[in-house]
Amino acid sequence: MANPGYGKLNAPDQLPRTQHDFAHLPPREAAIAAYIDRLPGGADISVKTLAKHLPYGQCALRTALNNLHRAGHLRRGREHLADSGSPRWITRTWFSRTARDDDWWAAFTRGDVPQEPSERRRPTRSRAYILLAALGRTTPALSLSHADCAELAPLVADWFARGATDEAVLHALTAGLPVPVHSPAALVRRRLTSKRPPEPAPRPPLRVLECAKCGIPGRPEALPGGICGACRGEAASRPTAPLTSAAVHAHAAATRAAMLDRSERPRV
Repeated sequence: MANPGYGKLNAPDQLPRTQHDFAHLPPREAAIAAYIDRLPGGADISVKTLAKHLPYGQCALRTALNNLHRAGHLRRGREHLADSGSPRWITRTWFSRTARDDDWWAAFTRGDVPQEPSERRRPTRSRAYILLAALGRTTPALSLSHADCAELAPLVADWFARGATDEAVLHALTAGLPVPVHSPAALVRRRLTSKRPPEPAPRPPLRVLECAKCGIPGRPEALPGGICGACRGEAASRPTAPLTSAAVHAHAAATRAAMLDRSERPRV
């Protein structure tokens, strides 16, 4: 527990706890959020304390808490103790099992929390959850329970993050099924883990090389030896499209500047 007046503060008016409260989050963030959600009010949820009880380092925990902030489950701020007779402000960390948008948190800081209607909307189910829940319609051997879908949805979401389509995920899960399927959830988990596509390779940065003599940029294939055709004395190739007057003046100015720069260099 934190010192009195500090630690975790539960946001008001949260939905009842379910097994899929954090299914929309990545696995690490979902595990940390579930742990914090079950801590009592006033518990110490600083990065150093969480690192002593969870299998993550302080850097990973700091990143995860920031992700929970962006997802609407956590907010940090300062609060003035109105009845203390002191101008002192203290740091607060509010946690909400139910994800809140920025407007809700802004209203909360003003003390004007909107009341939820008595008939609350059902939580929005993710694309990954919907795909898993629909498996049993086309492939009865892979019928999954609500708890299975919520538990496996982060693995499917990781496939989507790597660029996989719904059709690719379905093919990986349903092709060549054994007969019979003893444990649909275990088989789906194994396939989602073993057949997971690689992360997309980063695109190389755009680069343009400059001529070693005049400094004018050009295509790499147009600069053999690092020197452009004009500096090698080659005739310019006929352009495939007419140049505009602005382009002609710009090229002429660059050429004059390059020639003036060469003429001013000391002779050796």
